[in-house]
Amino acid sequence: MAKEASFDIVSKVDLQEVSNAVQQARREIETRFDFKGSKSEIRLEGDKLTLISDDEYKLEQLMDVLKTKLVKRNVSLKALRPGKVEPASGGTVRQVVELVNGLDADHAKQITKLIKDSKIKVQAQIQGDQIRVSGKSRDDLQAVIQMLRNADLDVPLQFTNYRS
Repeated sequence: MAKEASFDIVSKVDLQEVSNAVQQARREIETRFDFKGSKSEIRLEGDKLTLISDDEYKLEQLMDVLKTKLVKRNVSLKALRPGKVEPASGGTVRQVVELVNGLDADHAKQITKLIKDSKIKVQAQIQGDQIRVSGKSRDDLQAVIQMLRNADLDVPLQFTNYRS
């Protein structure tokens, strides 16, 4: 009887890389001419980023700088959930950006449905904020990984704990 192979599908953000990207973005903001004399800042508090700037245009520029630094550090932009731009004290505007960690129930169901609809001979089980995929053939598991990479999902996926 063949042994089952398995792997886990997770959606995690490396907070250390996010922290490094925020530090780099802060340094760039300090030296850029268009941010001279403005009240622009980026704060990282747990799994939330807070962007504060003078107006919406500068806030967009701040977000672009941050996104550039995140991409350079291999943090998927799909992990960002920007909130509404709201007025803050001192005539500034603020935007809170959530970092998505873990698969919520809706995305987990969507991914398991994609796997079942693909007719690949594997089983998918939702286990908390991750999905365990198991099957007899490693080729089937690799086909599932490739199918999910090609699928246009709005969460970043990582494939971990590969066992054969």
